[in-house]
Amino acid sequence: MSVGPGGRSTTAQIRAVFAAVLWLMISGAGAQAAVPRPDVDAAVSAIQARLIAWRRDIHANPELGNRETRTADLVARHLTGLGLEVRAGIAHTGVIGVLQGGQPGPVVALRADMDALPVTEATGLPFASTVRAIYNGQETGVMHACGHDAHVAILMAAAEVLTGLKEQIAGTVLFVFQPAEEGPPPGERGGAELMLEEGAFRPLRPEAIFGLHVTSSQATGTLAYRSGPAMASADRFEIVVRGRQTHGSRPWSGVDPVTVASQIVLALQTISSRQVDVTRAPSVISVGSIHGGIRNNIIPESVELIGTIRTFSEPMRRDIHRRIEQTARSIAASAGAEAEIEIGQGVPVTVNDPELTRRMLPTLEAVPGVSRLLESTLVTGAEDFSFFANEVPGLYVFLGVTPYGQNPATAPANHSPGFFVDESALPIGVKTMSYLALDFLASGGTAVGR
Repeated sequence: MSVGPGGRSTTAQIRAVFAAVLWLMISGAGAQAAVPRPDVDAAVSAIQARLIAWRRDIHANPELGNRETRTADLVARHLTGLGLEVRAGIAHTGVIGVLQGGQPGPVVALRADMDALPVTEATGLPFASTVRAIYNGQETGVMHACGHDAHVAILMAAAEVLTGLKEQIAGTVLFVFQPAEEGPPPGERGGAELMLEEGAFRPLRPEAIFGLHVTSSQATGTLAYRSGPAMASADRFEIVVRGRQTHGSRPWSGVDPVTVASQIVLALQTISSRQVDVTRAPSVISVGSIHGGIRNNIIPESVELIGTIRTFSEPMRRDIHRRIEQTARSIAASAGAEAEIEIGQGVPVTVNDPELTRRMLPTLEAVPGVSRLLESTLVTGAEDFSFFANEVPGLYVFLGVTPYGQNPATAPANHSPGFFVDESALPIGVKTMSYLALDFLASGGTAVGR
């Protein structure tokens, strides 16, 4: 879907009348082309050099989940300097900035995640990370291999752009900088769920929340969305098969947990392919680790399996959990072994509110620099933005960052050591977040979703 330039009145009165008429038209009909905002575009152009500098600084100084102290301090100082009300230390290192517009109105939230990954960078960039840290008891490199450095810089810039338009804003904007999206360290809690528990949406409860993620699977200039279920739930499972140890030359004198574990691995794959209705939604069950025994001729006492479950509906999620337990216990029992199953409730399905998505499509179409607006396929990756979107209506979009001339299908993927962000995409991200907030508030908010 192509996006063309267009003019817009710069007077607040005309803008408010036009927005009200436009949103009345949208609410009663399908999506229609919205009009760009030259005031936003000029402000983004003015801040572009600092936007890139912020991103490079954060990229060179990555921090793991619940440890984003430097990043949080950078964000808090920036928001304070803009004159915003700032709340820090939410869910360990989370920061929220509050922009009160010049006129009363609804509340909207914009979210960015701050944490990096235990990945050793191999991009060769002059600002590449050389940071080392201990993760799961092992020393490793630390890298913004998922683009959260870009997310933070984009939202910092959007906060400055929107603050400059404060008197034109009818309502309030929450800038939510979230730690530990990739998961907190073992034994700790964190992320969006903990931010909500610690009052992220109190006393100001937004009527909607918007999030953005950069992706190497799209070219720079593309923006993608999906109405309804968009990203999968992600749950971790652990199965311990307990048999009876014996010598490898006399398997009949014990109970072999290795063969039982092997049967369980294969049987788990039939849950998605043969037991649940694949026409309703896809699902994935993957075993990522098998460990048991230390010697070639000793059958061990136990074998441990660790894996992940991905689904796109809560009923299917619960059904698959039940089937995994039933499958593992039954196979183990048939061989005289026992299976201990633990399934952790991880991240729920990320659902883009259908009505909110429909209403904001004209806004996404109007963002300058977006060459194509795509409807995304289902993404089996997971995002704890889902906790926010379960609390209030949410919309989560994907911004392409693979440079023109490179094939997104072969570009280094998010989470890889070579993941690369085309910085010319960053201003598009700032405009996207700014346009979404302004147009939502101009509509007077909306009673959609929950």
